[in-house]
Amino acid sequence: DLEGGGGWLALNRQGQLAAVTNFREAGTNLPQRPSRGQLVRDYLQHQHSDWENWLYGSAQNYNGFNLLYGHWNQLSWFSNRGDSRSVLQPAVYGLCNNLLDTPWPKVVRGKRLLQQAIQQQNLDPNDLLRILQDDQPAADNNLPDTGIGRHWEQLLSPIFIRSEHYGTRASTVLLVDRHQHVRIKERNWDKNGNSSDRQLQFDIEP
Repeated sequence: DLEGGGGWLALNRQGQLAAVTNFREAGTNLPQRPSRGQLVRDYLQHQHSDWENWLYGSAQNYNGFNLLYGHWNQLSWFSNRGDSRSVLQPAVYGLCNNLLDTPWPKVVRGKRLLQQAIQQQNLDPNDLLRILQDDQPAADNNLPDTGIGRHWEQLLSPIFIRSEHYGTRASTVLLVDRHQHVRIKERNWDKNGNSSDRQLQFDIEP
């Protein structure tokens, strides 16, 4: 989040995690509103003593968003669209640019591919990066209608987005094992389609 000084995904060494996605809605984003990436930063930096009450009271100051937050093994989800919130129980979820588990084709496909991948005994981050690089578009009759037009709905329908002027910039895999060892692998993409990887490992502090 170069403009707002925040981020879209963060995990600190105490195991606190936050992640944000934009809520897709045509013509409603106001540029003068604060960056949604600040929510991620503020949560991990303990900017507010009563975080959830502050979040619920301030949410409408932001453009539409989904926020995951909590400890790595107990997350909550909140959206300022419909005042939707939930404490997440262990399961496979999908979150895109609508509400949690909205059955957009990319969400349904991503959940299915993830469920297949986690059946392996030794989960490799590269297996999950391959899922995030899936560029299969949705069939026209399965496209959502979010008010952005058919062309953009089709362009944004794959998990991995490719086009001349807009596309996926980074794919990130974050794994925490039962020993609280963290592995993060991120694949960054430039405008020419070239990729570079970055990796980080650490143990969550007790």
